[in-house]
Amino acid sequence: QVQLVESGGGLVQAGGSLTLSCAASGRTFPNYAMGWFRQAPGKEREFVAVISWSGDKTDYADSVKGRFTISRDNAKDTVYLQLNSLKPEDTAVYYCAADGEYYSDSSESYYYPTFWGQGTQVTVSS
Repeated sequence: QVQLVESGGGLVQAGGSLTLSCAASGRTFPNYAMGWFRQAPGKEREFVAVISWSGDKTDYADSVKGRFTISRDNAKDTVYLQLNSLKPEDTAVYYCAADGEYYSDSSESYYYPTFWGQGTQVTVSS
């Protein structure tokens, strides 16, 4: 089992930045991929970003490429999501995810996590 606790959400103006953190506990941290998903009101949960267990591979949703950066610190059992140039359409509950199946090559990538955090709200005002 893996327990995930997100933090860092809040209210920010358009164009601003936030850093989300996700602290993991339970199974050995470096041995699984970690990611972020988000769910806006009235919409389905969608993929945002994923990072491999070693940190050498990352993937992003097209809507956040160039604005968001995922990283991890295995010594702190923590994964981060840096959100820059925020837009009102980035408003959502952001969920940390861990383990599961992550595949990435030059033509395709996908991530189906096993464990989920409780979520942290990000609100971007215009």
